[in-house]
Amino acid sequence: METKFSIIKDVKEDEEKIREAAEFIKNGGTVVFPTETVYGLGADALNATAVEKIFKAKGRPQDNPLIIHVSSKDIEPYVMEIPEVANKLINKFWPGPLTIILKKKDIIPNVTSADLNSIGIRMPDNEIARKLIELSNTTIAAPSANISGRPSPTDFQRCVEDLDGKVDCILGGMQSDVGVESTIVDCTVIPPIVLRPGGITLEMLKEIESSIEIDRAIMEKPKEGLKPKAPGMKYKHYAPNAKVTIISGERKKTIEKIKEMVHYNIEKGKKVCILTVEENVMEYTEGDCIVMGSMFNLATIAKSLFEALRKCDDLKADLILAEGYKEEGLGIAIMNRLNKAAGFDIIDV
Repeated sequence: METKFSIIKDVKEDEEKIREAAEFIKNGGTVVFPTETVYGLGADALNATAVEKIFKAKGRPQDNPLIIHVSSKDIEPYVMEIPEVANKLINKFWPGPLTIILKKKDIIPNVTSADLNSIGIRMPDNEIARKLIELSNTTIAAPSANISGRPSPTDFQRCVEDLDGKVDCILGGMQSDVGVESTIVDCTVIPPIVLRPGGITLEMLKEIESSIEIDRAIMEKPKEGLKPKAPGMKYKHYAPNAKVTIISGERKKTIEKIKEMVHYNIEKGKKVCILTVEENVMEYTEGDCIVMGSMFNLATIAKSLFEALRKCDDLKADLILAEGYKEEGLGIAIMNRLNKAAGFDIIDV
C-alpha cells in the first residue's frame, strides 16, 4: 500500500488536503491524524470492513474496543441515552481529552465496540481532527496511531515510522499537547467510574460530579481472562523494545538506587537509559539521560513521556530506568502508562 503524506499548517488554508484525507475515510480507508492527546489511526466507525483495517494495520487484538470521535456534541445518533452526569461532563470538557462510555445504538458495528453493548465517544480538541471528522460526514473510530503495544506517537514522524505502507494517508500537524490518551469515564454505571486516567484528572471530574470514582484496578497488573470495557485495560501497552523498570520512593533514595543500577548494568555491558527530570540530570554520568521536564510540572512530563520512551529505542537501550511519581492528579495517568510500559516491574525504595 502506498501511503499519502500531507502536512497541515493551517486548517483553512490546507482544507483541501484534509478533504482529500476525508475521501479516504468515506471510501473505507484509513487515515492517521493529530489530536491533542496522541495521533490517532482512523476509519469510518460505522463501516465494519473499514474498522477491521485499523486492527490489521496496528496488529491490535479485536477484543480491545475502539473509541469513536465526533466533531460536535450531538451524539444522539450513536448512543441509546445520555445520562445527566454525561451531559455535565460533555458541557464542561468537550472538546477535550475526555472519553465517555455510553450504551451504543445498533448503528455502531460490533467490531468497533469489541462486541460490547457500550461505546467510548469523545470530541477532540484539535482543529485538524474535527475538520477531518466533519468532512468525512461520519464518526471516526481511532485508537493511537502506532503498532499495537508500542509507545503512542505524539508527532507526525513517529506515525510514519510505524505505519508507512500500512495506511492510506497520514496527516501531520503539531506535536500533541497532552501527550497521553484521553481520560475514560464509564457513565453506564452508577456512580461513574474512571477506567483510564488522562489529561482530565479525577480532581477535575469531581468538581463537576462528586460521585465519580477511579477504578483502582487500572493501576494494577491486569487479571487473566479480563474482557476490557475500555482501551488499555488488558494488554501490555506503551512499551519500547528495552526492558523498563520503575524506581519509586523517597527522592534521595530513588536517585541513589538508579545510580547503583546504572553502574551495575553498564558493568554488565548493557546500554542504559534513564527517564529523569531536569533538576537532577547532572546526577548521572554513565547512562543516557532523557529529560522529560521539571518534577514540578507533571503536564510537561506527560507530554514528553511517550517520545522519551521512543528515544530510548533510538539509542538502542537494553534497559530503561524510570523515576516514579505520586499517584495523584496527572501523576495517576503518568504512572498508569509507565506501569504498563514496564509490565508492572517496580522497585520501591
